[in-house]
Amino acid sequence: MSQVVLQLQNIHKKFPGVHALKGVNFTLRAGEIHALLGENGAGKSTLIKVMTGVYQRDDGDILLNNQAIFPNNTGDAQALGISTVYQEVNLLPNLTVAQNIYLGREPRRFGLINWTKVNQDAAQLLKGYDLDIDVTQPLSSYSIAVQQLIAIARGVDMSAKVLILDEPTASLDADEVQTLFRIMRDLKARGIGIVFVTHFLDQVYAVTDRITILRSAQLVGEFETATLSRAELIGHMLGKELAALGEHKPQAHATSGDALLSVQAISRQATLSPTDIAVSKGEVVGLAGLLGSGRTELCRLIFGVDKKHSGNVTFHGQPVNFSSPRDAIIAGMGLCPEDRKHDGILGQLSIRENIILARQVKQGWWKFISRKEQEEIANNFVKELSVATSDIEKPIEQLSGGNQQKVILARWLAANPSLLILDEPTRGIDIGAHAEIIRLIRKLCDQGLALIVASSELEELVAFSNKVVVLRDRQKVTELTGDEINPQRIMQAIAAH
Repeated sequence: MSQVVLQLQNIHKKFPGVHALKGVNFTLRAGEIHALLGENGAGKSTLIKVMTGVYQRDDGDILLNNQAIFPNNTGDAQALGISTVYQEVNLLPNLTVAQNIYLGREPRRFGLINWTKVNQDAAQLLKGYDLDIDVTQPLSSYSIAVQQLIAIARGVDMSAKVLILDEPTASLDADEVQTLFRIMRDLKARGIGIVFVTHFLDQVYAVTDRITILRSAQLVGEFETATLSRAELIGHMLGKELAALGEHKPQAHATSGDALLSVQAISRQATLSPTDIAVSKGEVVGLAGLLGSGRTELCRLIFGVDKKHSGNVTFHGQPVNFSSPRDAIIAGMGLCPEDRKHDGILGQLSIRENIILARQVKQGWWKFISRKEQEEIANNFVKELSVATSDIEKPIEQLSGGNQQKVILARWLAANPSLLILDEPTRGIDIGAHAEIIRLIRKLCDQGLALIVASSELEELVAFSNKVVVLRDRQKVTELTGDEINPQRIMQAIAAH
């Protein structure tokens, strides 16, 4: 057993209305790579922010080399020996590589910064990471992968005890990931403890020694990577035992047969491998997979939020190449995004204004919808979807999460789409609203609307999907239809190696 370098004991953290960490324990040893896993809302980010002084714990202890520590900010944490490298590199792109590496701790001579030594030391430091680059060039002139390695080199040079890597591979291609893994193994051999946050199971098994899993703000357990099967890991993350799921018969739905949407080999570098999907009128296609599997990325590519790098899309029998969501809306698509607060609602606008947005975009701003018609549309959908509000002029940010989700659904239904994409439509809402939205999805597909539904709730997908596309580590691994659609088969597909 290696020496324990960092230990968090019985950590609690509360925010207004949310208990974000409930007695979580975490142990990191020197010279190990330790994966921290969990779905959205599990508590991973909060735990990291407690480790690094961004948040102050409400209860519990943090020990570094068996000494209690109380970091009040990231500067304190770095001074103690804890550094973090995030997915979005938090360095200054306008400064040179050398300036970034030694920012705030520049070597001086006669009271002045010794820029010659800064550049020489930076170049020498990066050679240890097999980076032979011009350190006098702006950081922005290098790729994200190189910037990640520069951030790691800075972090290790500042504090060579604990290195936290938060989703470092999310924007890297396969070769860049292997380069990062080589660096991680080198740092491990030097005795540095590494916390590795990722959503990619293949990467977990490729590089880590142990795994800590969080779910719903609580510790599920700590496991040796070599002895934890993929099926067991996924079961712990989702809170379901694979063997106990049993067989579930999917509901039958009638479809028209001809593909309304046909997607062939659509891809985006470092985001999604070439993927095929087809949806017919009146059909529900479920997208299954863990967080980071490619579900959201596929939805965004189809809707034109992100630009595809390859592939072909046919909609209503015609080739399309959406350059923006506006093009998709005009063509007859809608998207309810995963993060409704950030990407879905316009918080300070009224319920009425949020509902009519897509319809107004679809018919063009030169054909302005009158205030009377706006009110009729909003009132009709508020009634039809049972939105709990006394006034359609109320700012949408004042509604509960479930009612906000209903308003976003109303927005797209008001635009009369032929295809609606729902990304985690029931996440973060209460049980009553959850049931109502499931009933609405069933009603919409019975009315002939084509739906793509991405969800981490396996029973949801089974309840209303005609077929389920399973994604893992940014690629499609299988497609299930008919009697194949059940939670057990979906989890087996996710866990397959």
